[in-house]
Amino acid sequence: MTTDKTIISPAWLFEHLNDPQVAIVDCRFSLADPQLGQQQYQVNHIPGAYYLDLNQDLSSPVEEHGGRHPLPNPQDLARKLSEIGVNFQQTLVVAYDDSRFAFAARLWWLLQYLGHERVAVLDGGFTGWQKAGYPLTNIIPQPQTATFIPQIKTDMVLDIHGVKSKKDLPEVALVDSRESDRYRGEREPIDKIAGHIPGAVNYPWQEVTDSSGYLLPPTEQSRRWKNLEQSAEIIVYCGSGVTACVNLLSLKLAGISTGKLYAGSWSDWISYL
Repeated sequence: MTTDKTIISPAWLFEHLNDPQVAIVDCRFSLADPQLGQQQYQVNHIPGAYYLDLNQDLSSPVEEHGGRHPLPNPQDLARKLSEIGVNFQQTLVVAYDDSRFAFAARLWWLLQYLGHERVAVLDGGFTGWQKAGYPLTNIIPQPQTATFIPQIKTDMVLDIHGVKSKKDLPEVALVDSRESDRYRGEREPIDKIAGHIPGAVNYPWQEVTDSSGYLLPPTEQSRRWKNLEQSAEIIVYCGSGVTACVNLLSLKLAGISTGKLYAGSWSDWISYL
C-alpha cells in the first residue's frame, strides 16, 4: 500500500481499515470542554482508531511564554506514536476530527515536523464517515509496538524572535488564521488582549473547508493564496498554534511550500506585551 495523498476519502479508509500499514487517529476535541473528545471517542469511533488528546498528547504544559498550546515534547509524542503502531516513515497516519480539521491538522503538521511525511486527514471527518454509513465501534484497540524515531525539521517553526526579525521584510507574509472579528480585535473570547500582530493579513482557517467539513478543491485553495504565492516565506499563526495548521494544510494543497508555523501564536505574542 502506498499513497502520497494529503487527503483521504471515507471510502478509501473503509477499504483499508485492516491494513497494518495504516494507523487511524481520532483527534476530536473541544476547547470549551477539554474532556469531551475523549468521552466521544469512548462512546464510538472509527474501528481501529486510537485517541490523541490536544492538551495531553499534542501539546506540552503551558508556561509563562510559549502560548496556550506549546508544541509537545518530540520524544514524548514519538513514544505515543510508537504505542499506536506508527513506524517512522512507513505507516500512513490518517487523522480525523469533527471540527473542520482544527485538531486533525495539528497532528498532520506535527508528524511532518517530526520528519514523518506519510500522514493525511480524513475528508469530512467523523461526521462525514458517520453520514456515509460506515461502521463505528466502542472497542479500544490494544497498544502496539512500533518504532518511531523523530527527525525534527526545525525550519518548519518559528518562535517570537524569528517572527519579529522577519515579519516586516517585503518578501515575508504574516498570516493570522483566526476569525475576522478576532483579527480586528472586535471580539476576543479566549486571550487576555484583543487584536493582531502588526503587519499580519487575515485568512480565516474556516475558509479551507465547506460548512460540512469537506475540503474545498485544490483550485479553490490556490485561489485563496493568489496574493501571497510569490512570498519567500509565509508565517502562519492563530490563537495558540492549532488552527493555523489548517491554513498550512491549505497551503500544501495549493502547492505552496513556504509556509511556517509561529507555534506560540497570538497567545505567546501577548505574553510579552
